[in-house]
Amino acid sequence: MNEQHSLNKISDPHVHNQSGFISYGHKPANAHKWGPGVRDVYAMHYIIKGKGVFSTRKDTFHLEAGDSFIIFPYMEIYYYPDAEDPWEYVWVEFNGEEAMRLLEQTTLSIDRPIALKSPKCLKSLFEITENDPMKPFVKARCDAKLRMLLSYYMEYYPRKTHASQIDYVEQAKQFIHHHYWKNTLRVSDIVDAVNIERSYLFRLFKDATGLSISSYLTSYRVEQACELLSSSDLSIKSVAYSVGYKDPLYFSRVFKKTVSQTPSAYVTQVSHVNETTHTSQNLDNIE
Repeated sequence: MNEQHSLNKISDPHVHNQSGFISYGHKPANAHKWGPGVRDVYAMHYIIKGKGVFSTRKDTFHLEAGDSFIIFPYMEIYYYPDAEDPWEYVWVEFNGEEAMRLLEQTTLSIDRPIALKSPKCLKSLFEITENDPMKPFVKARCDAKLRMLLSYYMEYYPRKTHASQIDYVEQAKQFIHHHYWKNTLRVSDIVDAVNIERSYLFRLFKDATGLSISSYLTSYRVEQACELLSSSDLSIKSVAYSVGYKDPLYFSRVFKKTVSQTPSAYVTQVSHVNETTHTSQNLDNIE
């Protein structure tokens, strides 16, 4: 097996399509060793006590309590405990595209599959144990615990590209998309959520979108209102409340200013277009 073959296997769709948590285990201090060989899953290990050695084809790492190492699918490895102070560790096996995406946001990689000196003991996060793991609701809980575990590696060992290139504008937009329906939402809430200096965010947002945050919020609310008006039988009052406006009259004024017609006129226009399209389709079927 050569290194190129290893990388191709890791990109294998079969590996990606398997999903989430597989198993958990705890190994007490003893002389157990493994390899050289490969696995077809990801296997994250966290050392609780003692010392040991983890080797790949490229490097050998001497590890101790608080360190982690990960086995990537089809990467040839060999690991064994220190003779005088054998390690004790916990491990979790997993697979799937989401896990791979989360790992890509950490410093863990095929070239450096280790993480040194965790600032917090991670042992309890590895203990993903449930009865009847094949039941769908139990597997969902195990997958959630796995995501929680990996989130700590994202926090403690972030890739520099992810740590330094924070897209504040996208964060602000996502916050608006998730909270636009709240009639108490204010621009200050958005600034607080992104957690950077107000005027700096305003400048970034205007440069990126051409709109102020307030204008973007209004535009997004009206966009969602148009979707509801055209795809449901909700009253204008209900639509207004659903997109963050307590006062339907104020909503109507904002809507008209943005769309150049009232909500009622918009509904009438959409209905007419739908009827015309339906009639045209019927005529085509007759022909």
